[in-house]
Amino acid sequence: MKFEYYLPVNLRFGSGRIKELGEQAAKYGHKALIVTGKSSTKKSGLLDKAIALLKKENISSVVFDKVEPNPLTTTAYGGAELAKNEGCDEIIGIGGGSIMDAAKAISFLSVNDGDISDYIFNKKSSDKALPILLVPTTCGTGSEGNSFAVLTNAENGDKKSLRCQAIVAKVSIIDPDLMKTMPKSVLASVGFDALCHNMEAYLSKIGQPLTDLISLEGVRLIAESLPKIYQDYNDAEAWEKMTFASTLGGMAINTAGIVATHGMEHPASGLKNIVHGKGLAALTPPVFEESIKGAPKKFAAISRLLGGQNENDCVKQIRKLLKMLDLDITLSQLGISESNVDWMTENCLKVSAAGISNNPIVFTRNDLKRIYKEAL
Repeated sequence: MKFEYYLPVNLRFGSGRIKELGEQAAKYGHKALIVTGKSSTKKSGLLDKAIALLKKENISSVVFDKVEPNPLTTTAYGGAELAKNEGCDEIIGIGGGSIMDAAKAISFLSVNDGDISDYIFNKKSSDKALPILLVPTTCGTGSEGNSFAVLTNAENGDKKSLRCQAIVAKVSIIDPDLMKTMPKSVLASVGFDALCHNMEAYLSKIGQPLTDLISLEGVRLIAESLPKIYQDYNDAEAWEKMTFASTLGGMAINTAGIVATHGMEHPASGLKNIVHGKGLAALTPPVFEESIKGAPKKFAAISRLLGGQNENDCVKQIRKLLKMLDLDITLSQLGISESNVDWMTENCLKVSAAGISNNPIVFTRNDLKRIYKEAL
């Protein structure tokens, strides 16, 4: 047995730990660019609280609130320009996965020149970025626990990750209490995304013993907690489990990567800016149906954690969960048409080659087209 696992991230987990933001930020700088969304952290009061916590430690701050769902490369450039002009020496991302990914990209672009696509496609590399602190407010992407920043190229629709150890957060403050302001529809989407991260890391051909342990525990925790909190937001223990499972998923994919489900979704949301979790909901059943024969024992393990018996009812259990989450959806309902299939297929092979090769069954171009059409 030989494997490698390296992930230098400081996770500070627990209810109420947002209060530590100022003292942690003080270790890394004196002026912070706070990257956040356009409204949610303002409405909840979290943004004002964060600014106050920083001020208490004599840290000044500038707010960048231009980040959209499926963050664009152009948005990251804009944030980096603001950080440089304001003399910020650390970046704090407060929000969901899009916010955290944008914050990571901004930290990278603040000290690296050139086209970020060159770094995304490994034409150039750098191990420099401003220090990053992350405060997730959704339990989905696990971006607080990995070295990825998923961006969509505003010019051509390519959706792909910047991957760099320099953008691993110096500190991630993971406070389950901050998750409870999510609307149920958002919880459903991000929760299913977290489940997919854990399932896909476990199924990946480049997984290893530690990622198997992490991802299976993530699946178990989500199966136990997501249905509970979707029905009852007051279940504090379930919120803790769901939030922890999301972080585990982010950690697992950092090493094991994703498989064809995410690989095929990225072209869809890159093209049509659809909600990532909804795209995954449409694609996971048909992708898994086609993949079971490549790893029957692993699909059986996932099925049992979801309440099933073996690999043959794994997809049935997933569909059952999707219905419970009101996520029983198709790509056509998300605005994708058959005329988009050829472009998505070619884009998938361009931006998601690793995810396709990691899948238990490696899909051909014709397989991808057929599965996209099935998901319509």
